[in-house]
Amino acid sequence: MYFLMLCPLIVVVWLSFFKDAILYFPPSGYTLAWYTKAWDNQAFASGFVISLQIALLAAACGVVLGVLATLGIVRHRFRGERVVNTLLLSPLLVPGIVAGIAIYLFYLAAENWLNRDIVGTYGGLVIAHVCLTIPWTVRLVSANMVGLDPSIEEAARNLGASGPVAFLRVTLPMLRPAIVAATLFSFIVSFENLELSLSLVGPGRTTLPIAIMQYLEFNLDPTIAAVASVQILLLGILMLVTDRFVKLSRVV
Repeated sequence: MYFLMLCPLIVVVWLSFFKDAILYFPPSGYTLAWYTKAWDNQAFASGFVISLQIALLAAACGVVLGVLATLGIVRHRFRGERVVNTLLLSPLLVPGIVAGIAIYLFYLAAENWLNRDIVGTYGGLVIAHVCLTIPWTVRLVSANMVGLDPSIEEAARNLGASGPVAFLRVTLPMLRPAIVAATLFSFIVSFENLELSLSLVGPGRTTLPIAIMQYLEFNLDPTIAAVASVQILLLGILMLVTDRFVKLSRVV
């Protein structure tokens, strides 16, 4: 079963070493030239840097907002709690292309109201990716926060610690594995996203997945397999690190 699930990834990595520009089996030989070509491609290099920047910003902002939202939902009872929780998790249920078009239309309306450009800007793309990362943070951190014993924080308060101090020194360290996992997972979700970014990128602000898609419009050689192999390796390492902190079977 694992082999069948990983077989497409294995084939992509294998194709990246084919010597022939036109893919056919069996290959006439193997080479690393496609990795060199991918490295020299300015669109891939620029897309990688932009994807990295956006993923880091989106993960940082999304985790901070997601932890605060989770704290309010799990620790406090208020009217409309389920509505808020459903609203925060709803991006997980909406197809990415639908969410991207919805955000695009919202940005157009906001541009008319604010009289300034939002679509195609760096800030607009980051905000959209933050909306993408918050649900994963809420899901990961809430799964860990529900299992915490509130009496530990109460004991800290009885010993003289204020609410914020008790949270920072007692609760937050206990949530550290979930927060680290949420950060890594948010980075992965943002870095490899294509559907949400498709309608929001602008000139000079193309992410790596979109650069790959644009390259495929006019080329079909193992260069794409080389880029995809590097991406698979990077995201695979991050997934393994994430699983060390919070088992993915609890949230996926």
